[in-house]
Amino acid sequence: MTEPLADRNVVVTGGEGALGAVVVRRLLQAGAICHLPSRRSGASAPAPGRVHVTGGVDLIDQAAVDRFYDALPPLWASVHLAGGFAMAGVVETTRSDFLRMMETNALTAFLCSRAAVRVMRRTGSGGRIVNVAARPGIDPRKGARMAAYAASKAAVAALTLALAEELKGDRILVNAIAPSTLDTAANRRAMPDADTSKWLTPEAAAEAVLQLISPANLEISGAVLPLYAQA
Repeated sequence: MTEPLADRNVVVTGGEGALGAVVVRRLLQAGAICHLPSRRSGASAPAPGRVHVTGGVDLIDQAAVDRFYDALPPLWASVHLAGGFAMAGVVETTRSDFLRMMETNALTAFLCSRAAVRVMRRTGSGGRIVNVAARPGIDPRKGARMAAYAASKAAVAALTLALAEELKGDRILVNAIAPSTLDTAANRRAMPDADTSKWLTPEAAAEAVLQLISPANLEISGAVLPLYAQA
């Protein structure tokens, strides 16, 4: 069977996280070569030769992001999973809390999209970008006590739509997934009494990412796909 991403270079930010590890594994199964920026220096690759980890990359530092992308081989796709979550009432949320969410979620997606577009345009062969919004970002009523997080993910959704429109002529397709709560070990520890049957598996999210960056996707751009468990 032909691997759909055979030897195509794909960036995965947040590739060392719970969702990122699953996405990287799925991309490797599809034949991709994965490039992971990491804030940690000396981070090791889980599959040397097919996964390349670059340490010391702060994704809110434009110069560091540009250096990382400029050093890559011809790039097919950039998947932006890096982000963070915070929950607190509006009175308890400070200016720095709000800005931290905007930086961690929206700014990282913007800077990585910006750098990816620049290097994709050099080859002129198009490409794929996938961001990660969230259910509260497209339905803020689901974001009670998480206003800063919901606002930052709404910014990711808006960024995705704006870039999809801007990049039509470059054959760069830009989409986002908007998952509900992911079934990860960290979330289970944080919410031990939750009904996990209503949570989304990382594998389901990874499959959606694969479909959006596949060369078989010739038209889908400007989509923010809700991914909610069907329990």
